[in-house]
Amino acid sequence: MSLVIDDVVVRHDPGANAVPVLFDSPHSGTRYPADFHFVCPLPLLRQAEDAHVDDLFARAPDFGATLICALFPRSYIDVNRAADDIDPAMLDGVWPGPLAPTEKSRAGMGLVRHVCRPGLPMYDGRLPVATVIDRIDRYWRPYHELLAECLDRLHGRFGVVYHVNCHSMPSLPRGPYEPPVDFVVGDRDGTTCDPAFARLVAETLRGMGYTVRFNDPYKGVELVRRYASPFAGRHSLQLEIDRRLYMNEETLERTDGYEELRLSLQRLIRTVCDYAAERVRPLQAAE
Repeated sequence: MSLVIDDVVVRHDPGANAVPVLFDSPHSGTRYPADFHFVCPLPLLRQAEDAHVDDLFARAPDFGATLICALFPRSYIDVNRAADDIDPAMLDGVWPGPLAPTEKSRAGMGLVRHVCRPGLPMYDGRLPVATVIDRIDRYWRPYHELLAECLDRLHGRFGVVYHVNCHSMPSLPRGPYEPPVDFVVGDRDGTTCDPAFARLVAETLRGMGYTVRFNDPYKGVELVRRYASPFAGRHSLQLEIDRRLYMNEETLERTDGYEELRLSLQRLIRTVCDYAAERVRPLQAAE
């Protein structure tokens, strides 16, 4: 069963016996709002999407996991940034409260982007404060509320929850004798999940022949930081997939590698769901 909320976010519920696993794809949305008045070329803007990631994980509910996907593009507003990660220089007006701009927002890649890519503006001027507040209220907040609600429900039912935050990444630069990096597992330097869970994900992928790095260069951002509490049984990690494995990075068209990767990710999903199910059996037996 699927639930679409205000054309903003969709939740796909388990089609099999539920397990305490949630996958989310915050950057694969392709529904561009009518009030998104960007001035950069759309083909370049679309390269910011984590194209097809929602489809790559679409079978997660078949294995008992919950899947949440944003329907809007990250370039409109990025739910993987904090709500105050805003560069005041991009605003037309005064923000009604404190802001905490990061290096990302100062580079134009914060909560609301103001560059399509370095040197190419997204808009023809500053954004009104009311416009940014409206995007937070109508897009950022509903995504976070749904994610938090689902994680709380799973944790309340099973006493533990495993959250995989799913992304794609441009191919990483490498030296002449270095293999390409297929996946990056981010747990914010071991702080957002049980190390055994991060190792399980990495070792499962390596067992299928992929190369995996930890936390370099992607450690995990707001959606991992905000909802993780390993000591309370809330485990979150970020998973980055090299786009060259499955698509043309310029045109976003799927390549011949797409189906192989999709099947590999199904094996990963099954492994994660089995792992989570094994860790709640003592709790369920005691009830």
